[in-house]
Amino acid sequence: MALGNLLFQFSGRTSRGQYWLAWLIYIAIYLAFLALCYLTESVAVQTLTGMVVIVLVISAIAVGIKRLQDRNKSGWYLFLFYVAPGILFFIGMRIGVSPDGSAIIANALGLAAFAISLWAFVELGCRRGTIGVNPHGPDPVAPVIVPPVRNPMG
Repeated sequence: MALGNLLFQFSGRTSRGQYWLAWLIYIAIYLAFLALCYLTESVAVQTLTGMVVIVLVISAIAVGIKRLQDRNKSGWYLFLFYVAPGILFFIGMRIGVSPDGSAIIANALGLAAFAISLWAFVELGCRRGTIGVNPHGPDPVAPVIVPPVRNPMG
């Protein structure tokens, strides 16, 4: 799979190896721009970094959807995997810092956010996709069978 298709195409399937390759690319790009922001402290560089982060988030959504499709699951699970932990954590933090807040509720929400994140890690990064063809395309790790070439001269 070409790198552009891996990072920006929303249809098809992505293997675990391709998924982790995409995340290594995201981390490398983000760290490079983070270092650039730290070294320059320029508003223009910070603005460029913000735009790059938006592109990386869109790409992460595309790769996540294809990874879920490889598992023969709906791309809507990505909402649960990417958004729900952040919302639960934020609500838990707000409850935990309020004067009458309940630490038990805040901790329970934090634990739920962690559990969903762990489920996402296992589902997206560890489990093998469906074997063979599924409604989203061929198996990305299946060997490609090339028929033997016959020699026309003999």
